[in-house]
Amino acid sequence: MNSFQRLLCLLLLLLLPGALWAQANLTPAQYQQDFDYFWTTVNENYCYFDKKQTDWAKVRQLYAVQLPGISTRAQFVRLLENALNELYDNHASLSTNLPDSRRLLPSGTDVWAQFQNGKAVIVAVRPGFGAERVGLRPGMEVLAVNDVPIAQALQPLLGRSLKTIDEAAREVALNQALAGDHRTPRKLTVLAQGKRRQLFPDKPSAQLENIHYPHLLESRQLGSIGYIKINNSLGDNRLMAAFDSTLDALANTTGLVLDLRETPGGGNSTVARALMGRFITQEQPYQRHELTAEEREFGIKRSWIELVSPRPRPYTRPLVVLVGRWTGSMAEGITIGLDAMRRATIMGTEMARLNGAITSYQLLNSGFGFNIPTERLYRVDGLPRENFVPAERISPATQGTEDVVLKKAVQRLQANKTGK
Repeated sequence: MNSFQRLLCLLLLLLLPGALWAQANLTPAQYQQDFDYFWTTVNENYCYFDKKQTDWAKVRQLYAVQLPGISTRAQFVRLLENALNELYDNHASLSTNLPDSRRLLPSGTDVWAQFQNGKAVIVAVRPGFGAERVGLRPGMEVLAVNDVPIAQALQPLLGRSLKTIDEAAREVALNQALAGDHRTPRKLTVLAQGKRRQLFPDKPSAQLENIHYPHLLESRQLGSIGYIKINNSLGDNRLMAAFDSTLDALANTTGLVLDLRETPGGGNSTVARALMGRFITQEQPYQRHELTAEEREFGIKRSWIELVSPRPRPYTRPLVVLVGRWTGSMAEGITIGLDAMRRATIMGTEMARLNGAITSYQLLNSGFGFNIPTERLYRVDGLPRENFVPAERISPATQGTEDVVLKKAVQRLQANKTGK
């Protein structure tokens, strides 16, 4: 190859899209540089260390020693996944994954469990997905995942740097085990009404790998009550126009149900404020932000209140917002906002409890992105967003698939109409 050909190849490489350029082999020094940037960025900007048992300095020791053995991008992805998992934070993630990476919580799972009296008990099942289809229901006890007893299944998912294994870490690990990875069909062994059952939520196909919604939202009238369900589209700016036209069509209803129970994927505040702005007639605060990195570096606290401005054609009739385990991030912000503005009654169960607002970063050499919470978020009265629970908590049905939460919301709105 002559010098002109070498120069031409170099120019072509420089013109490659970033994703393809990132496929080039990295040197040990480049892996080290990326890891150092990753660790330092988390160390300086992650805003929930006080809630964690994570020893982040120990994380550097544990994973830096593995770097000399890293020779492929896949190995480096796994190292970063394991290091990030030390935070046991469902709002912290990589922007890439491997075929055997764990599905993200809560967007990549269809079942949620908690430890109750030492037992792993199902507390929520995602409507319309495999877990519900095969008969998994709240109240069942999970005994094993893919024939591995639940206590054993948790062990590789618990951080190695933790000072103690707290309940929050155990719950994250439990739900990671239940979510499974991107390629292995799940087999869940459960105890239901005293009988052992084996359920296969990823057969005949893994719905969680190909989630598709036919529309950004769906709506209908339930008698005189309007109903709007958001289909995980709070990050799509097209939702604003779709929501406006839908709400306008329901303008003559006597009350409205806004269903946020299928919004696990986050969103953006422009869409969120657009939706909230249709339910108010004057500017109001909806959440408080706190940037901890500035206080950590300079000792000067930085916080601010975010406002929502009213938009044309406000809907002023009674509003009920439905929430659940798959109400995540921006949907949680909408919920605490409408609650703080005393504009809606919140009904349902605990939400996803995702920590704060995330910032996205990118590693220079590998091109991998990662996201971590960098701002604490609060209801305007100071309640941490992740600690919010509905004033009217309604447990999902343990038998059948009746939507008891929606039924009670409609009953409440109908009672408001009649003055009962």
